[in-house]
Amino acid sequence: MQVLAKYKLNGLHCSGCAEKIQDTLNETEGLENSVLNFGAGMLTINPQYLCEAQEIIDTIEPGVTLVEVNNQKPNQYEANFNLKKQIAVMASAFVLLLIGIVFNNPLHDTPYNVAEYAVLLPAYLLVGWPVLTSALKNIFKGNVFDENFLMTVATLGAIAIHQLPEAVGVMLFFYIGETFQEMAVNRSRRSIKDLMDIRPEYAHLMINDKLSKVSPETVNIGDIIVVKPGEKVPLDGIVLEGNSMLDTSALTGESVPRKVENGKEVLAGMINTTGLIRVEVKKDFADSSVAKILDLVENAGNRKAATEKFITKFSRYYTPAVVFGALALALIPPIFIPGATFSEWVYRALILLVISCPCALVVSIPLGYFGGIGSASKKGILIKGANFLEALTNLDTVVFDKTGTLTKGVFKVTDVVSYNGFTKDGVLRYASIAEANSNHPIAKSIIAAYDGDIKGEQLEQYQEISGHGIMAKYNGKEILAGNERLLNKENIKTDNISEEGTVVYVAVDGVVAGYITIADEIKEDSAVAIQKLKQLGVNKTVMLTGDDKSVAEKVASKLGLDVVFAKLLPEDKVSKLESLINDSAKGKLAFVGDGINDAPVLTRADVGIAMGGLGSDAAIEAADVVIMDDMPSKVSTAVGIARHTRKIIIQNIVMALGVKGVVVVLGAMGMANMWAAVFADVGVALMAIANATRVLKYHQE
Repeated sequence: MQVLAKYKLNGLHCSGCAEKIQDTLNETEGLENSVLNFGAGMLTINPQYLCEAQEIIDTIEPGVTLVEVNNQKPNQYEANFNLKKQIAVMASAFVLLLIGIVFNNPLHDTPYNVAEYAVLLPAYLLVGWPVLTSALKNIFKGNVFDENFLMTVATLGAIAIHQLPEAVGVMLFFYIGETFQEMAVNRSRRSIKDLMDIRPEYAHLMINDKLSKVSPETVNIGDIIVVKPGEKVPLDGIVLEGNSMLDTSALTGESVPRKVENGKEVLAGMINTTGLIRVEVKKDFADSSVAKILDLVENAGNRKAATEKFITKFSRYYTPAVVFGALALALIPPIFIPGATFSEWVYRALILLVISCPCALVVSIPLGYFGGIGSASKKGILIKGANFLEALTNLDTVVFDKTGTLTKGVFKVTDVVSYNGFTKDGVLRYASIAEANSNHPIAKSIIAAYDGDIKGEQLEQYQEISGHGIMAKYNGKEILAGNERLLNKENIKTDNISEEGTVVYVAVDGVVAGYITIADEIKEDSAVAIQKLKQLGVNKTVMLTGDDKSVAEKVASKLGLDVVFAKLLPEDKVSKLESLINDSAKGKLAFVGDGINDAPVLTRADVGIAMGGLGSDAAIEAADVVIMDDMPSKVSTAVGIARHTRKIIIQNIVMALGVKGVVVVLGAMGMANMWAAVFADVGVALMAIANATRVLKYHQE
């Protein structure tokens, strides 16, 4: 098995170059499994081939260096991005360009235009030197059709036909555009680095009644750690001693602090705000909540949306097509049109070259998706990729699990009824003995309701029947504790009970001893979640549950769900979901669940959404979207962010292609000059990038 390591890509701000690097790495032996995440500025490779990877990067984008993640602090910024220096370069070039434009005639009238060249060429080289050198290096490496090549040909052509102000203007505004692009990418990466601040740097490990400051990775399950006020909880665990208020906003987006005391669960990344607590570690750092969140966010950029893939492919064919189109525009009309001059048509061709750079699309669209994922993360919603963000925009059906998703999953015994000479206490005792080895919430509620002690009781036989209940033998007696299906399976007749809650029947040696009613409380925002989804245009809301039909229908009625399917075994949920997927062929289907038996359904849905705060590890692993605070209403928030992102991306596509198309036509007809081309390229790119950053500021109405 290959061991992979993560490296920071210092100096990589060109998404097109990132695509070329990714493609070349994947075609190189030993680097086939490399993953480049442009949004996070991260490259995952086999460290044995680090030198080969750096050589490939040097051929495509010189100056980009690989630095091992462990050697960089999470909030360390790009060393090679010097904004003050770039502003000074832009200002100097702008002043020289202004002089060249204001004093155009006097400078132009000097012998051999020496003064004009003396003023404008330094301005051109100030902002254009990196572009010229990159274009030359790329030509020798076979990478011809990129933005550096386009700008070089266009501006050198303008100089050749003595349009110096236009040449300097094009290069200056291209430089400005690249600077703003770099700033926008860095801003997006800073949002990730801010999220990475939830990573705890140390843990206070209790060893022989003394505290030792250690790395969280070195702490083992079962160790005792101490978390002081103001510190981050370093690992997932259970509070053994003390009480405090924890700030959970970094994990869940929830601003209200959470109270913890003895026996309560704490998660890595939470911040202890008031009291000192002692915690028993329940998970290694690699399996902790914070480690999973960091991994999800870092890798979210690896799964691209269909729109992203299309734009990447489009730009590969678009740029060469425009170059050859410009060449044809420069050569053909002067040959066939009487009176046409080469200088006039070369100028028009140069305008076409300036316009052709697809930066507005190639940069702003990935930036938009990345911003959408970042915006969701701030609200406690982790989306594992742009493809899932895009899928959320077209939801037709949302299917919910009941227990732990729409309800709190905190069961309480509300009633005990006894038959055939058994007492209520006896019914509870037999049920508690049968359920003693089960981790199901219903089993725990029955055991909690029984006042007696069952710790010393030994079962002779135990069998948990999925979707039915428990069969056990105790002191020679056969005990059944489960739903009506279990009793029917054993040919034991019982009355059909209609109760407000889940009914657990208890039978001893084939005789019904009675039943226990257990109620589960509906979450406060479940009804709001269904309402908001319908407001967003979701056509059908469905609930799948293993509970009795009467219980399920009462919950569905209270919440306003359209359809409910009850008494489902885990395998029944998958088949029912598949039929729902076929029914919602026009749109996507999302399943929202939290339990370990929901993992197959989460995987089968178009979009699997897991409740992450209390949900099982298997459900979180199988899901495409994780809601960290277990609030069903966050499903509609995720859909809202996805649609807001999609709207901005469509705006950018229409704006970029629309403006470029108009200026291309005007340029070919001789009705647009080089300045219009600069606006169509750099101006549109800047507007698209600025528009893309609006995704980060989404507020649900």
